[in-house]
Amino acid sequence: MAEQSVVPIDQILPNKLPLVALMGRPIFPGIFTPIMIGNPVDIKVIDQAVSGDALIGLIMLQNETETPSITDLYKVGTAAKIVKKINLPDGGMNIFISTLKRFKVKKTLHPSDPIIAAIEYLEDEEDNTDEVKALTRALVSEMKQISENNPLFSEEMRLNMINIDHPGKIADFIASILNIDKNEQQKILEIINVRKRMEQVLVFIRKEQELLKIQKKIQKEINEKIEKSQRDYFLKEELKAIKNELGMTTDAKSSEYQRFKEKLDAFKFEGEIKETVDQELEKFSLMDPNSAEFIVSRNYLDVISSLPWGDPAPENLELKKAQDILETDHYGLKDVKSRIVEYLAVRKLRRDTKGSIVCLVGPPGVGKTSVGRSIARSLGKAFFRFSVGGMRDEAEIKGHRRTYIGALPGKIIQGLKIVKTKDPVFMIDEIDKMGQSFQGDPASALLEVLDPEQNTNFRDHYLDIPFDVSNVFFIVTANTLDTIPNPLIDRMEIIQLPGYIDTEKLEIAKRYLVPKSLEKNGLKKQKVKYSRESLLYIANGYAREAGVRNLEKNLDKIHRKLAKQIVDAEEQEQVKDKKIQMNFQIDKTLIEEHLGKPIFPEGDVKRADRPGMSVGIAWTSLGGDTLVIEATSVPGKDGLTLTGKMGETMKESAAIAKTLAQKIGTETYGVDPSWFEKNHIHLHIPEGATPKDGPSAGITMATALLSLILNRKVTDHMVMTGELSLTGQVLPIGGLKEKTIAAQRNKAKHIIIPRQNLRDLDEIPDNVKKGLKFHPVDRFEEVLALTLP
Repeated sequence: MAEQSVVPIDQILPNKLPLVALMGRPIFPGIFTPIMIGNPVDIKVIDQAVSGDALIGLIMLQNETETPSITDLYKVGTAAKIVKKINLPDGGMNIFISTLKRFKVKKTLHPSDPIIAAIEYLEDEEDNTDEVKALTRALVSEMKQISENNPLFSEEMRLNMINIDHPGKIADFIASILNIDKNEQQKILEIINVRKRMEQVLVFIRKEQELLKIQKKIQKEINEKIEKSQRDYFLKEELKAIKNELGMTTDAKSSEYQRFKEKLDAFKFEGEIKETVDQELEKFSLMDPNSAEFIVSRNYLDVISSLPWGDPAPENLELKKAQDILETDHYGLKDVKSRIVEYLAVRKLRRDTKGSIVCLVGPPGVGKTSVGRSIARSLGKAFFRFSVGGMRDEAEIKGHRRTYIGALPGKIIQGLKIVKTKDPVFMIDEIDKMGQSFQGDPASALLEVLDPEQNTNFRDHYLDIPFDVSNVFFIVTANTLDTIPNPLIDRMEIIQLPGYIDTEKLEIAKRYLVPKSLEKNGLKKQKVKYSRESLLYIANGYAREAGVRNLEKNLDKIHRKLAKQIVDAEEQEQVKDKKIQMNFQIDKTLIEEHLGKPIFPEGDVKRADRPGMSVGIAWTSLGGDTLVIEATSVPGKDGLTLTGKMGETMKESAAIAKTLAQKIGTETYGVDPSWFEKNHIHLHIPEGATPKDGPSAGITMATALLSLILNRKVTDHMVMTGELSLTGQVLPIGGLKEKTIAAQRNKAKHIIIPRQNLRDLDEIPDNVKKGLKFHPVDRFEEVLALTLP
């Protein structure tokens, strides 16, 4: 809504202005108001104006067109100062302007794209006679009458009207808020004489008053009709009561009303909830069953009566039982299990179920969802899971308003309706994959749900009454924390689930995956035997990722082919009533027969087997991975070419590595400086289609460059990670646990890490560190002593 501007004209107004064409109504001087800008040409004009004096001319279109020129515009407009500019997601722009003065176009300087004109500012022709004073009082008095009878006129508008002391400004302000045709408003804008302008505005006020009288008359007629329909309703209700006394059947609506009333009365609501529910029940009882509103009201009452409003039963949490369930359901994850058990112990000591939000973060296939199910089982609570991956509409979380057709409550309320208990375990999957759109930001909507300070009075848009969801134990899962907003991370207890090494995958396959897959494919456990070596062969040759999902898929593939062999043999022998006894010993030959040649052949580890190569370890959202850095030189001008889809941070690390390698090569190893002038270096990271970024490959790239310059191979089975500074310092990195697992999978024996990361070694399980020697370093010279001794 437009407001009276209080911005003073504190600058000399220019004689030429860029013009913005208005599609709607003209804007009067002395107004502070927002404007939506969608035309790309106008957006460019605004951007240029903001970078200068922030002044533009606003002038209304005579002929509406998508590409206006100066001939399509009126001659009189308003000069305005841009106070604030907001860029919108759809490419448009919202600006807040303070309008200053009328102007008239004198000369065209640029006819279109953008429109620029020389202008002349128009001063009000003032007349301080008693007639003008009387007109001013009449305007204010008549507008007060209209505003008192019209709820669309806010108190702020009334105050603005009273506080304006200039007659011309009063006329302008009233003309801007009256509901009159835009061409009429343009005519008022073009009137320079204050008295004539006020007389014209007074005419339109009188027309508005006539419209209000007609509106009141119509309203009175409608009220009389409503009173008649209410009288008819009460008579029908009396008739219904008589039928009930005589034992005659009542309609289905009455029985539904009675059912809802009994259910809702049992909850013993108070305050706002009781008031809202009683109003809805009363409205439901008055409705015609054939009306569309009847279904909406019935569905609403059904949702409210189905929700668990009562207090939850006291928690009977046994820590030993919870530990046993976690041990039974999951192999390894020692750190994760201890964190969960500690969390449950605190929950038991406090005897408080509020504020329980756990976030499980890890690569795909490491068991985040199954850990959530185990927590629910150990607590003996109902479990409800839903995914928010790809969700772009906040209504999925907070529900739709009941004004929409087919409105539904959000997932939180839907889940509580399904589990029928106030303290279930809710798992919200893929929280890192939510999006944003014009329909809102679901991540922001989750803030209220997951905030212990707010979720005691969670207000779903559909219900529009407070519901306490603080007793719900929320578990959310994510592959990475990078895409989750910081305010959301602050509300959660983060528990990291790293990937598995091959020995852990072996145990998981033996205990869980093989029995599950055999049962799923109709095979008996005693008929299919796996050796330790065959399971390791599948894990290392076909499923070398952080999780175990691909391992399970490969086992399923083998078992499906075995099932087909059994059925084929039965059909060939035509023995339908008895199964053929076939036993299978799964070995390397059988695996390759069913799965093909290994994706990762034995010995297929990344190694630096020639000068100019080094092996680094990196963190990804899918777990840890190894990176081979390759460097070579060709005759040519000094320079550095980078390939392998590196991000900006990684490119900067490569530039630092090259500078440091050149300095150390010439000063420490005696390399001829002319070598760099005559050779062009090319640095590449294989798997060129995969984006790579981050500073932790700094020492790896510098080592590869020095290996190239000195024509010496890097020490075998050596991997490294660390950010490099220009002075040769090795700075700390993140994700050491995932990187260590990647080193294990790559059969590394030595890992170079920044000394400041020594504290992170305590968090890495011993079985992951087994067989690895860690070399903490502070300086790049220490790296060279280990890699190029």
